[in-house]
Amino acid sequence: MVDPNTMQSLRSLFADMQIWARSLGFQQLGVSDIDLSEADAHLTQWLKRGFHGEMDFMQRHGSLRTHPEQLLPGTVRIITARMDYWPETAADAWQVIGEDQLGFISRYALGRDYHKLIRKRLLRLAQRIEEAVGSMGYRVFTDSAPVMEKALAQKSGLGWIGKHTNVLNRQNGSYFFLGEIYTDLPLPLTDPVSSHCGSCTACLDICPTQAIIAPYQLDARRCISYLTIELRGSIPEEYRPMMGNRIYGCDDCQLVCPWNKYAQMTTESAYLPRQGLDAPRLVELFEWTEQQFLQRLEGSPIRRIGYECWLRNIAVALGNAASCEQVIKALTRRLEHPSVLVREHVLWALTRHKVRHNGVT
Repeated sequence: MVDPNTMQSLRSLFADMQIWARSLGFQQLGVSDIDLSEADAHLTQWLKRGFHGEMDFMQRHGSLRTHPEQLLPGTVRIITARMDYWPETAADAWQVIGEDQLGFISRYALGRDYHKLIRKRLLRLAQRIEEAVGSMGYRVFTDSAPVMEKALAQKSGLGWIGKHTNVLNRQNGSYFFLGEIYTDLPLPLTDPVSSHCGSCTACLDICPTQAIIAPYQLDARRCISYLTIELRGSIPEEYRPMMGNRIYGCDDCQLVCPWNKYAQMTTESAYLPRQGLDAPRLVELFEWTEQQFLQRLEGSPIRRIGYECWLRNIAVALGNAASCEQVIKALTRRLEHPSVLVREHVLWALTRHKVRHNGVT
């Protein structure tokens, strides 16, 4: 039990923490307890239904994900933080999606990788807190360990989990990254907010592959973000035509969400588009060598999928593009690629163009 004077001191500390967080580029802080029993039940059911696909890491760590005190002994509170990433200078997302000679990349991945940036900022925040209170136990995370980020964000009032399973905030939409500080400091809790999705089904209706099978239920195996980023093998043929020109991630469920009219533009220059990735020409991307892929995407989250999957994704997009000499030539040049995975998707794309040319449906 924390005595009243200590609790008042901790409330004052949290007010200071919010000021420090804003100075480090975060837009909001929250504090959650470590009871994740409700999220545990939801995760268990999700895994049982196989919705995680080949993301074995979702079940690999046993109870660590839903028992924070096992991940960091002594943890009693989790400080949650969010940081806006929507780049104001990026080309209009719907216009890019509507132009089949261009490639669409999820707007969170246009600039530098957020993992290192947010982790460093959270570490600086934790160190600033420690300077104020003395030695404390803590560990920082951002999408980098078995942490129930969305459940913690919801518990701590950063927003609610919407029907598309992303965290939504009434004043800021959903275009933000999340990060956490596990700590043994008994900070006062921040209140969760109520859900405001109402009867809206825009995200369910827009999903190209119908991956949101019901409100608040995502079958990742159908999700374009999973297919283009997490899946390392062959993309199921049934989903390839539905992917359109989306070559890394998919933002449709967020783009159509009414709450994102309130989304704030990022203040971080690191998240602004690099290498023209906000509206790149597919043929040009497809011609990159592996060295160019590694050099031009240095520091980008896109590099994690590797060169083969990069070409795989672009081959699918080129197969969905309107037939023209440039597209056919670009695909044909990759028919002898050493990767079986790449060759398979290139052949599929060329076959698709051939079928169209012959007028077969």
